[in-house]
Amino acid sequence: MTPDRPDDRPEPIFNAPWPAVLAAVSILLPNLVLGGASDETVYRLALEPVRIWRGDVAGLVTSLFVHGGWIHALMNAAFALAFGAPVARLLGLGVRGGSVFVVFYIVCGVLAGLGYAAIHPGSTSLVVGASGAVAGLMGAAARLMDRPGRLSSPLAPRALSLALSWLVINLVMAALGGFPGLTGAVAWEAHLFGFAAGALLISLAVRLSPNSETH
Repeated sequence: MTPDRPDDRPEPIFNAPWPAVLAAVSILLPNLVLGGASDETVYRLALEPVRIWRGDVAGLVTSLFVHGGWIHALMNAAFALAFGAPVARLLGLGVRGGSVFVVFYIVCGVLAGLGYAAIHPGSTSLVVGASGAVAGLMGAAARLMDRPGRLSSPLAPRALSLALSWLVINLVMAALGGFPGLTGAVAWEAHLFGFAAGALLISLAVRLSPNSETH
């Protein structure tokens, strides 16, 4: 028996780049730690639109690390891995590329929360979860579907198809008042703002990444 050549070796089953894994861990680990958190703690960490416009903006970031149970957290973590992987590879897997990925992820989440708060400025409903940030990864990944490894136009056929599909899914969730298996309403507007932020800001993220010259 002859040994396998290097290019004949099978791909590892789990081969997600570390920035995507970090995004998933940032969802799962806090959910484990906050499992027994008091209602007051969750309240302080959640995004409450009326507080945002009073100047208490911390919830735009802290809410990304709080989830409404394991189903919510596991769904977001799975999507973060799936859509974060191609985005992480696009931006580079070194320290600089990973840093750009983290900032991009958080900015998408913040803009998603701001968009939701702008639509519901007087709302006292609490919003938790990284769905807006994860939707940003989805929007960025959409722009890689037509030209794998390189950015295409947001209006390229496959990118536009995913955007329209995401819009329909969220409109259905809005009509149903939520998502099967999840308690409470879904901040579907934040999903759409996050997707749009990711699709648009990925161009800037690439320019800031070490891979800018190749894209």
